[in-house]
Order: sequence, then C-alpha cells, then structure tokens
Amino acid sequence: MTQQSITVPQPAGDTQTHLENAEHGFVASKDLSDNLQKVLVDMIALSLVGKQAHWNVVGSSFRSLHLNLDDVVAIARDASDEVAERMRALHATPDGRPSVVAARTSIAQFPQGEVDSHDTIDLVVAAVESVTGTMREVHDAVDKADPTSADILHGYIQKLEQQAWFISSETRSPRN
Repeated sequence: MTQQSITVPQPAGDTQTHLENAEHGFVASKDLSDNLQKVLVDMIALSLVGKQAHWNVVGSSFRSLHLNLDDVVAIARDASDEVAERMRALHATPDGRPSVVAARTSIAQFPQGEVDSHDTIDLVVAAVESVTGTMREVHDAVDKADPTSADILHGYIQKLEQQAWFISSETRSPRN
C-alpha cells in the first residue's frame, strides 16, 4: 500500500481579518488565534473520526456504540462551529480545509475498513482524549488572553470527557 502525503496549502492556518468600520471590540492576538486554531482542527478531525468509526464498527457492542458515536460527532461539530465563529468574532480567520486538518490534528489516523467494537472503543477514547488534551494544553494561555474563549473550552472539555467515560465503560470491569 502506498502512503499518500498531505500537502498543506500556503498560507495555512488562521490569519487576521482586515478590520472594517463596523467591527469594533476585542481583537485576538496571534497566540490566541493559533491556540483556537489548534482546537478547531482537532474538533473537525474528531467529527470525521467519529463518523468513520460509526460507519465501520462491528461486534458485540455495536448498537450502543454506533449511537454513542453520533453523540461524539454532534459535540465535535457543534464545537468546531462555535470555535470558528468565536475566531471570526475576534477578527481571526479559521482554517478548516481538509489538508490543513489532516496535517495539523493531534488525533491518530483511524484504521480503514471494519473495526471490532472493542478496538473502536479504544481508538475513539484515544481520539477524544487527544482533543481534550489539546484543549487543556492551550487552556491557560487562552484564559489569560480571553476568558470568554476559555469558557467555550470548559464546556466542550466537560462534554467530551463525559463521552470518553461513557464509551470506555463498555469494556471496563468493576475494580475490586
């Protein structure tokens, strides 16, 4: 199997908008824009990984996992939209092009084809934890620059960590 490479278009990533007379208020710094871009890329990737898993999961926990994956996808899609719109409100331009997402996400590539439900659980939980890890990594800098943007991260960290718990519980046993 030949490995395909991804070419990131230049320029890639967020940029600042040209301020217009009608736009006033807070303008994101480059660091704030870059940190929100990292979250955006991971959320877009999580929605794609979640759907890939949803379509290709097979095995003993199929039905509940199949449905739960749609919850993860919905959270990731809502988050990507909210983060991108927050960036625009702060005069930054989000970059969600497929090549940028593929090249810059922290999420590992999901396998092609059918995936056993227990393997899917491990892979999806790892993907969710990667995204929450990105949000926790940038959180303090985002909070210092813009507490309002940090509040957005808080809500999605909570929702995704809850989903990781729900999904991982499918294969856990009680601790004795």
